[in-house]
Amino acid sequence: MNTLFLDRDGVINHRIPGDYVRTPETFLPMEGLGEAMKLLSGKFDRIFVVTNQAGIGKGLMTEMDLHSIHRHMLDIMEVAGGRVDRVYHCPHRSELGCTCRKPATGMAWLALADFPDIDFENAWMVGDSVSDMQFAETLGVKSVLIRGKVEEVDRLSRQKTDYQFDSLLEFARWVAC
Repeated sequence: MNTLFLDRDGVINHRIPGDYVRTPETFLPMEGLGEAMKLLSGKFDRIFVVTNQAGIGKGLMTEMDLHSIHRHMLDIMEVAGGRVDRVYHCPHRSELGCTCRKPATGMAWLALADFPDIDFENAWMVGDSVSDMQFAETLGVKSVLIRGKVEEVDRLSRQKTDYQFDSLLEFARWVAC
């Protein structure tokens, strides 16, 4: 089963450096998101979003706020002909050391429990951070770095990645060929 794991902030939508997307109104999709998701939906059997959302653990937003943001995100994708099979998130702050916060792989194991047909040997992780690439490396899946996270440029230059693109749309067009 061909599986795609997608990070959210910096891949699907614009990040807010130093802050969090807290409402559907502050969720700004990346250019070409609809086309990218339509192409990816035609290529991958399963698509999951795996996203660290420490704003919940910090009390800056609630699980309901996050649900509203994700419903908005999914609506944008579905209108364009794309899909996501499930969204997984980690609400914990980084210092808690939980097993679901990337680079830990807990969200992937939750996905496997929910969808036993996932085959990590035929899986990809698309993200914009070192933790996303470490998540991919630990799982043994193909890693795709979306360039642009300027605060991690030095760390990312030393991190192993299989592929690099400037946007999710660029990756989607490449993989759909």
